[in-house]
Amino acid sequence: MVARQLRARDIVDEEVLRAMGRVPRELFVPEPERRRAFDDAALPIGEGQTISQPYMVARICEALEVRPGHNVLDVGTGSGYQAAVLAELGAEVYSIEIIEPLARRGAAALKRTGYERVNLRIGDGYRGWPEAAPFDAVLVTAAPPRIPAPLKQQLKPGGRLVVPVGDGEMQELLVVQRVGSGWKETRLEPVRFVPMTGEAQVR
Repeated sequence: MVARQLRARDIVDEEVLRAMGRVPRELFVPEPERRRAFDDAALPIGEGQTISQPYMVARICEALEVRPGHNVLDVGTGSGYQAAVLAELGAEVYSIEIIEPLARRGAAALKRTGYERVNLRIGDGYRGWPEAAPFDAVLVTAAPPRIPAPLKQQLKPGGRLVVPVGDGEMQELLVVQRVGSGWKETRLEPVRFVPMTGEAQVR
């Protein structure tokens, strides 16, 4: 996976590559899908949600520029895999999942694989985790129609938010960096994520 899907497709951050090689992805995939755990594809994890393809997990981590000791907010725990990779990178991870059965399964997978120190919360991630802010990095693993303003406000100076944004089947993966009193926005690539539910849909 690391050699064929990540190194071969322009992932160059060695810390990200090492973390992806250490986290047991198959243990975050439902039993019926485990034979496909390392496929270059998103896989169903129940409740209409997916675990992102390995390349997209690595792409997001690389764009976040996560380093040991960073405070990171993960909006959309899902399977728990992305949170585990962030923890393996040395981050203090705060992860929120709106779908309770997924949150409980994700928590169990994180505990089973030794990443039980990830901070988990069941709820709508639109407004972030104010009491744990500010964050060096924030990622969203479902697509809101617009960038959630509360998540931008919870970034430290220089902090980075990576989020897929759009209404339709295809969205744009954006990096928003807090620069002084303003924001620098960079478009990375077209992506396909499940829609962000909850407050994001009524804003």
